[in-house]
Amino acid sequence: MQTDLLVVGAGPAGLACARTAHDRGLAVEVIDKAVFPRDKTCGDGLTTQALRLLERLGVDVTNQPGYQAITETVIFSPRGRSITLPLPEQSQGAYSGVMARVDLDFALLQRTRDSGVLVREGVGLKSLSVGTQSVTAGLSDGNNIVAKYLVAADGHWSSVRRLQLGRKQKDLGSWHAVRQYFCNVESPTNKPAQWIFFEPDILPGYAWVFSLPNGRANVGFTVLRREHQHGKDLRALWEDLVNRLPLRSVLGENAEPEENHRAWPIPASYHPSRCAQGRVLYVGDAAGVVDPLTGEGIAQALETGILAGEAIQTNQSPEQVSSRYQHAVERVIGRDLRFAKRFQRLLHSPARAEAGLRIAAGTAWTRRNFARWMFEDYPRAIAITPDRWRRGMFSEPGAFCARPIADKNCLG
Repeated sequence: MQTDLLVVGAGPAGLACARTAHDRGLAVEVIDKAVFPRDKTCGDGLTTQALRLLERLGVDVTNQPGYQAITETVIFSPRGRSITLPLPEQSQGAYSGVMARVDLDFALLQRTRDSGVLVREGVGLKSLSVGTQSVTAGLSDGNNIVAKYLVAADGHWSSVRRLQLGRKQKDLGSWHAVRQYFCNVESPTNKPAQWIFFEPDILPGYAWVFSLPNGRANVGFTVLRREHQHGKDLRALWEDLVNRLPLRSVLGENAEPEENHRAWPIPASYHPSRCAQGRVLYVGDAAGVVDPLTGEGIAQALETGILAGEAIQTNQSPEQVSSRYQHAVERVIGRDLRFAKRFQRLLHSPARAEAGLRIAAGTAWTRRNFARWMFEDYPRAIAITPDRWRRGMFSEPGAFCARPIADKNCLG
């Protein structure tokens, strides 16, 4: 079998790439070893940029039954002081939401299939040969696919990277995270919100409670990975955190876990060289483009997937395609990720974190904008990227809004 592009992995990064490349006239095939709908351990939060990119891909998650619009962010400082940060009115568009990955990924899969892309579930990658003219992939169903280009969207422990390098990866991720779903959650404000807890002993990490529909919530925490840290350490920390007063006060007395907690590594090790090698482009977690400040990766996955789909031109050499893609990722999100890594150092100190949150609560303007600054790498780094300065840059509408929005993703 032959195709222009083979995408390995049917998560947000892979499907965004497949849809973009298909719309640009390429023959595309997607494989994934999982069968959908399938769960993916994640915080489930959707930032403004993630929502805008989903809108661009034609996936209106706001009409999905599993989607929860978020109207405010409540932050608990290291000293336990709470700060309520309202998001813009929903009439201005969607700025933040929560949707379980089992639902989000399935919605993306259906929309991608509806556009005409062939997606094959339950089919894994077994072998890989990257030549000068094509890529040959051996599949778990016994078939081979010859493609002009391959996009690896297969996560942190990428099987594509392992097969291409010929050795196992030792990267354990930059962060550890733990997630558990709860039911019977009683919001103390009776509003769908995202609660963030900056507990002194896990800084620069944080814990969270993200509202889901029908009294459910995604509850978890993220911490920097430390040497010799094991699963039992994370389990003990989780059992301690989830029973602390701030989290219990948000969950309510009747909240109950729906499942056991699940832990996963978060790769925040972006470098342009990790994005491409020969006729193979890496996107999403496989490229290490997770936000090093917050651990958020859905927007970055969608963004790199779109950029890869735009960069691939079958009449160009691998060097041209790789260079085009690497420069696009660097221009669109690379400098933001580096800024976030530097900014992360401020949160190592409880005193600095406390002072920063005090400033955030200082005025109505800072309260309106701080939640977006914290969870959006673009507005957070805009101070050091004057090429993006423009009128109205702090007041752009959200996603799924009638007003036009500036598209910073186009390669031009």
